[in-house]
Amino acid sequence: MTKRMNKHTSKRKASRRGQANFSGQHFMHNKRIVKEIVNIAHISSRDLVLELGAGKGAITVSLSDRARKLIAVEYDDKLIEKLAQLRMENTSIIRQDMLNILLPREPFVVVSSIPYAITTRVMKMLFSNPKNSVQRAVIVMEKGAAKRFTSRFIKDAYVITWRMYYEICYVKEVSRKNFSPPPKVDSAIIRINRKQTPVVPINDYFIFQGLAEFMLKNPQLPIDIALRGIFTPPQMKHLKRTLQIKKDLSVGFLSETQWGIIFKTMVERVPNFRWPRAKRRKLNEF
Repeated sequence: MTKRMNKHTSKRKASRRGQANFSGQHFMHNKRIVKEIVNIAHISSRDLVLELGAGKGAITVSLSDRARKLIAVEYDDKLIEKLAQLRMENTSIIRQDMLNILLPREPFVVVSSIPYAITTRVMKMLFSNPKNSVQRAVIVMEKGAAKRFTSRFIKDAYVITWRMYYEICYVKEVSRKNFSPPPKVDSAIIRINRKQTPVVPINDYFIFQGLAEFMLKNPQLPIDIALRGIFTPPQMKHLKRTLQIKKDLSVGFLSETQWGIIFKTMVERVPNFRWPRAKRRKLNEF
């Protein structure tokens, strides 16, 4: 029988802003796509799975059948009643705004179809702290966001920071016709796996974030200009030799490996008073 558990929910009240994100609901109804999503996630009887926005339970039932334990997060009371009727013995249903939950402490997998309006905020909650316990994820999101998160050209500091610790891959497009009511744009599936060896040490996460924010203020700038104020001319010359890049390469086209080289060179050769600083943010965990 399905258990309703609220003891793990955040003590913070859902804001009006958070509640508004759930007013436009689109439910997946294509069983073939649901099966494919769960298969891509490779859920096994050893896995703790977190589903954000369980809705009517289209994905929830399949996850429950495979997982050791499923935590299904849903905000809508009527949908929670429907979920409770599915009688999933290994499932805990949590009534909470998905942006306000605390993440599990033990290793877990995320499988979710998330609202378009809060896509970036959900991704930041999950992947903006490499010290949390998320191991992998399969997420259905708005197609434009999926393209942006997996693009060769990177314009957002948080995206390259995620990529230091996670492989983020665009899997396939999902037509809006697979949802009821259909949204105005198509969706896509992305797959995310934690890297066995991160490009940047986890303990240096905030230092790298400061560098990424500094360099990507204008992702079109060439590396010489983007790094001005951090590296001296001799240091810049050494760095460019190591990177083996042309002078006019835009920062947005740097590879993950090149970002790792820039960071390592900064830490080894630049006095830390010249390191750009990132604002520390409060991060959630279950």
